[in-house]
Amino acid sequence: MGHSSTPGLSDQSRFVAAPLQTAERARLKPLSRRFSARIETSSSRLEASANEEHRIGSARAGGSFSRRPGTESRGRHAANLGLLYLANMRRLVCGWAFLLASVALALRAQTVRVSFPTTNSSKPLDGRMLFLLSDDPADEPRMQIDDTPRSQMIFGVTVDGLKPGEAVTIDKSSAGYPIRSVADVHPGDYTAQAVLNIYETFHRSDGKVVKLAPDRGEGQHWNLAPGNLYSTPQKVHVGPGSPPISISLDKVIGPIAPAADTKYIRHLRIQSALLTKFWGRPIYLSAIVLVPEGFDQHPNAHYPEMVFEGHFPDGFPDFRTTPPDETLKSEYSYRFHLAGYNRIQQEEAYEEYKKWTSPGFLRVLVIQIQHANPYYDDSYAVNSANVGPYGDAIETELMPAVEKEFRGIGQGWARFLYGGSTGGWEALAVQMFYPDHYNGAFVACPDPVDFHAFMTTDLYEQSNIFYLQGAHKRIEQPAMRDYLGHTLITVRDNISYEAALGDHGRSGEQFDIWQAVYGPVGADGFPQPIFDKESGEIDHKTAAYWHDHYDLDAILQRDWNTLGPKLQGKLHIYVGSDDKYFLNDSVYLMEDFFKTTGTPGHGVPYDGEVEYGPRAEHCWNGDPNLPNAYSRLHYNTMYLPQIRERLEKTAPAGADTSWKY
Repeated sequence: MGHSSTPGLSDQSRFVAAPLQTAERARLKPLSRRFSARIETSSSRLEASANEEHRIGSARAGGSFSRRPGTESRGRHAANLGLLYLANMRRLVCGWAFLLASVALALRAQTVRVSFPTTNSSKPLDGRMLFLLSDDPADEPRMQIDDTPRSQMIFGVTVDGLKPGEAVTIDKSSAGYPIRSVADVHPGDYTAQAVLNIYETFHRSDGKVVKLAPDRGEGQHWNLAPGNLYSTPQKVHVGPGSPPISISLDKVIGPIAPAADTKYIRHLRIQSALLTKFWGRPIYLSAIVLVPEGFDQHPNAHYPEMVFEGHFPDGFPDFRTTPPDETLKSEYSYRFHLAGYNRIQQEEAYEEYKKWTSPGFLRVLVIQIQHANPYYDDSYAVNSANVGPYGDAIETELMPAVEKEFRGIGQGWARFLYGGSTGGWEALAVQMFYPDHYNGAFVACPDPVDFHAFMTTDLYEQSNIFYLQGAHKRIEQPAMRDYLGHTLITVRDNISYEAALGDHGRSGEQFDIWQAVYGPVGADGFPQPIFDKESGEIDHKTAAYWHDHYDLDAILQRDWNTLGPKLQGKLHIYVGSDDKYFLNDSVYLMEDFFKTTGTPGHGVPYDGEVEYGPRAEHCWNGDPNLPNAYSRLHYNTMYLPQIRERLEKTAPAGADTSWKY
């Protein structure tokens, strides 16, 4: 959970936005509110003027406002003034209304056209054209789009066969976020930029033909994907009488250099036969492996394995072999409200290295998997009708290759899983779907594990994902909150964000990957929507499919008699009671089921643990002493005491112990 298509915001600030300062709030007030204030001011002045004339007239007649004989003319004068005031007000309001309409008309009339030159592509291109506007000079607009209140503006339209030199128009029909229509952008000066997220055509083994953006080694980030076209940022003025905005995609995002192996961090890439068959073209899986101290000096040793599930990894940023950089410029973490958090990260990474290489430390392999696909930065590590057989490909193709290359023991008693958020869901799902392959899952802040609590919605009982329906009103539901409970984005706005990035589930974002992984294939070859993106109405037939295939709590309850004995003592779940995405709610429901296990008629006890971090936000991973800002940097070492204990307890007779040096 929590993936954003826009890395580049300092300290992953997509997760938490700083409170808007007073000046920012003032700047963000709707234009109509400012006009309303002017109307109110003008009407007050007219009223004061009328009252003053009435007072002067009355004083000249005798200095009193009380009615007495002979003052009827003054009353008529006052009445006339009142009529004059009302007439002036009507003219004023009509004038402002005309001005407002003129501004809106001017914005609608100001065209935005984007094209690319033949020097960047001589052939027509398919994809999603993204037009970006920003009033923040800190970075390029393409680096400032996310699902927090700090996001700048994005408008998107799908193009098919767009020819070189041919312009596509961004207009009021283009999907927008956080402003829904480009016609509603407030007049002012902005930096404009455009990006074309290029699609390719896939001929899948199920007979469906779909156009999607393949991952090109960047983990499904449209603003960084090699080969995507983008423009040089340019200053523009939006407003009445402004010239058309014309943008040329004059740049191409360059390739990503492959990472080099080091003493401790190694890489492996294989072509998957299963995925290649499904997608109709070569598809690859990769692993990044942290090897133990003494790996090269003990060529006959074989090691237990820990699979670190999560979003697309590009290395081990929490492992550093050198002390912190003394010249590092301090960065403020909006997520954790900490100054110099980048230095804290380096300090903790260096401490992990010292632990990892210390005498007597548990010698294991840590494996991170790159399984980005045309829908998201990872596959959720399970088989899926839309995404393909990633679960089987990882388990039967990649893991054996890793174990062969890096001398893993390769037996279920010596394999473990852990991860947080999306990685937490994956760790739990993989342990459940391949119960004999692993000996324990350490599950932190997992994506919804029971769809009765799909963040803030019960997908089975409620009719709408945007709103909670009351007796006489409907309440818009939040999708993300900060640690104090303030709503950062609603579900409806979150869906608008994804709709701007792509249609047919092609945003590369969170709700769309849930839909792709959990759902059936739609008639058009794209994932069957679980809800209508305009109205929020839930499709309960599709929800029933989700329930039977990917609602982990429902599957545990349905299959516990056979699954329970294979999962006993293996499940460890941790979540903060104030999780940013409300992920604690579904864990409560799963815990309720766990409490029934071992009672008459409910199979064996699960013998695991469910722990909650009081007042802890996303993604609390079980450390009772340290805050998230620190504990999130310790995944690769914090579960090792429990893993060591489990290894000693469950290792079969004659098990390989060559890793004990």
